[in-house]
Amino acid sequence: MKKGLGIVLLATVLLLSACSNKDEIVISGKPWTEQFILPHILGQYIESETDYKVEIKDGLGEVAIMTPALEKGDIDVYVEYTGTGLKDVLKEESDSGESSASVFERVKKGYEEEFGVTWLEPLGFENGYTLAYSKEKSYDAGTYSELAAQTGNEEVVFGAPHAFYERKGDGYEDMIVAYPFNFKETKSLDPNVMYEAVKNGDVDVIPAFTTDSRIQMFDLATTKDDLGFFPKYDAAPIVRQETLVKFPDLEKTLNKLAGQITEEDMLKMNARVDLDKDKPEDVARDFLIEKGLIKE
Repeated sequence: MKKGLGIVLLATVLLLSACSNKDEIVISGKPWTEQFILPHILGQYIESETDYKVEIKDGLGEVAIMTPALEKGDIDVYVEYTGTGLKDVLKEESDSGESSASVFERVKKGYEEEFGVTWLEPLGFENGYTLAYSKEKSYDAGTYSELAAQTGNEEVVFGAPHAFYERKGDGYEDMIVAYPFNFKETKSLDPNVMYEAVKNGDVDVIPAFTTDSRIQMFDLATTKDDLGFFPKYDAAPIVRQETLVKFPDLEKTLNKLAGQITEEDMLKMNARVDLDKDKPEDVARDFLIEKGLIKE
């Protein structure tokens, strides 16, 4: 009986050991279009340039889910935005007009010290916030301040993803302190439907992403963050440091993608998924081929 129990325990130990020493690099993303595409760009490029195997976990969750998943080793890599890392994760303030390089260095240092995670070189584009509204409205506002001044005169409804209301530093509560918005009501919306909601008049203003093709698709007006409330949101792969040790060519490989994706590139890729209904993995592959980063 004891011998049988010993065999079972040994098998369990071996199974756990196998699970903890996975031979695949697990790449994930958040649950919206751009973040469905980016993991495939990283994954396909890694497999083209190395012998490493990749597993893609699509749309795992927002930053509150992604950060602990990365820290615990449930995933190895995903693309994050510097401003999100600074304010929402590290809980640090940014200075008005602070440079991309400064924000990047701060999040890189903070993540390495707190999470054992490092930021690799930025991919080349920023996906920041712009407050957007339907051009059918009579606001005629080009800046956040101009838009805020009009919310007191009209019954304006604000709609945003649930996570935006919970964010500290660059979320709703801090935004209405920085700008004197006086919204009649706020609504919590799935990020994938908020653009249609503002187009249909269910809400009046949304915090749109600057690389989202649905701004053009629904012909929305956008506004400028004239007080510099939001920090820079440069996109960059973030990776567990343990993963970089286990896969020594990974950092060098992913850094070859630095500066390769422009805002226009990302807008076009997002449009192919949102408008043309192409698969994110196909869009990613076409982009890599067009850039000469992989062969057909």
